[in-house]
Amino acid sequence: MSDLNVTVGLVQTACGPGKQENIDKAVAKVREAAALGANIICLQELFASIYFCWEENYGYFDLSESIPGPTTAVFQALARELDVVIIASLFEKRAEGVYHNTIAVIDADGKYLGKYRKHHIPDDPGYYEKFYFSPGDTDYKVFDTKYGRIGTLICWDQWYPEAARITSLLGAQIIFYPTAIGWAASQGDDVNRQQYQAWQTIQRGHAIANGVFVVTVNRTGQEGEMNFWGGSFVSDPFGEVLYEAPHDEEDIHVHELQLGRIGEIRVHWPFLRDRRIDSYGPILNRYLDEGESYE
Repeated sequence: MSDLNVTVGLVQTACGPGKQENIDKAVAKVREAAALGANIICLQELFASIYFCWEENYGYFDLSESIPGPTTAVFQALARELDVVIIASLFEKRAEGVYHNTIAVIDADGKYLGKYRKHHIPDDPGYYEKFYFSPGDTDYKVFDTKYGRIGTLICWDQWYPEAARITSLLGAQIIFYPTAIGWAASQGDDVNRQQYQAWQTIQRGHAIANGVFVVTVNRTGQEGEMNFWGGSFVSDPFGEVLYEAPHDEEDIHVHELQLGRIGEIRVHWPFLRDRRIDSYGPILNRYLDEGESYE
């Protein structure tokens, strides 16, 4: 595991109805982050469109595309030009009638390294993703890039410690979470605060439990009845928030991560060493009913 430092770039933007305009905007923001010194640049979830999952509308399937495909080709050329790694979250058309919420990872030489398909698919008011996306079947993934070994998970995956654990056990030094999450316009400030704190806290917990950096990139702006809460952030392997973006405006931020902190913290807080892997079988059950035995 490399002890070199790496600079990550977080691109938090608002999105409009035009796909090409959103892609052009993302290209410009990647250029801005690269000019500020970023080595690995993460775009938010489904950056090429509005967050269409707020409703069930067959017309939005027209936003999907193959991966690799036309948008990944744009970012492959950009990554090669700027010598940066790009994490791009897109609406993937795998086949007629089979679609995924997918990350494409592009190395600094423009090589397409592969994809991760979102595993945990929500189905809640304002987040009707099961209408559009099949659950991911790529397994949890890490990618060896020019600037380090990274893991990628997507939005709703954030709430599941199992996903972060497996990604970390695969050797990820940094887990990136492209995200689209917000507050209902009808909610009050107290509920908004509680929701944001829970969202950030659980991801900081993943960083602590696994001894990895966590980089989360959310969108901002109002779309329909949803106010996307921005608040993109960086956590070190002991849960310290190194940077937090504003809630209600676009933001481009770059931050240097000292990868040597991973080994330092894991030596002093050896959570991975002390795991009782022989005792975790019950986690494979949906729920453990009272009085029910398990192996």
